[in-house]
Amino acid sequence: MHASPVDEGVHLSMSHVVGIDAGGTKTVGLLADRDGRVLAEARAGGANLHVHGELGVEKVFHEIIETLAAPGSIDALCLGMAGVDRAEDEGVVRDVLRRLGLRRAVRIVHDAAVALVAGAPERTGIVVVAGTGSIAYGVDPAGHEVRSGGWGYLLADEGSAFWIGHQTMRRCVQAADGRGPATTLSERLAKRLQRDVPDGLIAWVYDQELPKYRIAELAVLVQEAADAGDPVARALLDEAAQHLAEAARAVARRLDFPGPFPLVLAGGAFRACPSLHARLESDLDLPRARLRPLDGEPAQGAVTLALELLG
Repeated sequence: MHASPVDEGVHLSMSHVVGIDAGGTKTVGLLADRDGRVLAEARAGGANLHVHGELGVEKVFHEIIETLAAPGSIDALCLGMAGVDRAEDEGVVRDVLRRLGLRRAVRIVHDAAVALVAGAPERTGIVVVAGTGSIAYGVDPAGHEVRSGGWGYLLADEGSAFWIGHQTMRRCVQAADGRGPATTLSERLAKRLQRDVPDGLIAWVYDQELPKYRIAELAVLVQEAADAGDPVARALLDEAAQHLAEAARAVARRLDFPGPFPLVLAGGAFRACPSLHARLESDLDLPRARLRPLDGEPAQGAVTLALELLG
């Protein structure tokens, strides 16, 4: 019988799988046995094809595989990665994995899919991922899939950690110009970057080598300022939550959930700004949704999907 590219070489003696969650800021890989027990974990930098390029992605994946140090061959691998929705992008990533010796069972999905599986083992529901970028993705009991967002920082990504960091700098510039209210974010930003605000922002922001995650890291300042009572910071977090809630509603409107369903919250923005959870919940207006923060790694969902390739 001719095997498809997905299951080529799969047989019952296989014993090790790898699940990888590749984001714009960090990449996490898990090595597991065929019973799903995690044997090793590896972490590396971001691996977004459109941000880091093919060679950058290959370097990160090589580091992950080397660190996991699988005893013997890797029999199945699932990769959750932002920006692989187009066939040509998936083809590039498959070529990268083949160069790394991963020629057996390989499944490539977008990062929101593995986050949903990790947070909702029942495989149905909605996940809102707010990391360096943002996306909402859902699957209903009939198997219909819908996404909203995930178009990158120039086209979308509202409510993400990058968006919050970017808006923080804009609010500080507006305050300095007299086009917006004064905010303690200016002092916090100046202390964080060790430069004058706003004048010192120009060289920093327009540095062509500035990675997106450096701007995303500024999101934590907004939570700190909001906790201290800064109205500008509070309004910014409210706006971020509204964007994420709208993405979730856009997905829910196109799916059919006859009863309660999980709504998983995943990504670094929720860790940097914990109040986003409650703010999003108050804006959600989805009575059947049951919010469920993702406590573990999305890569665990990738392990689950990799194990299915051993069937």
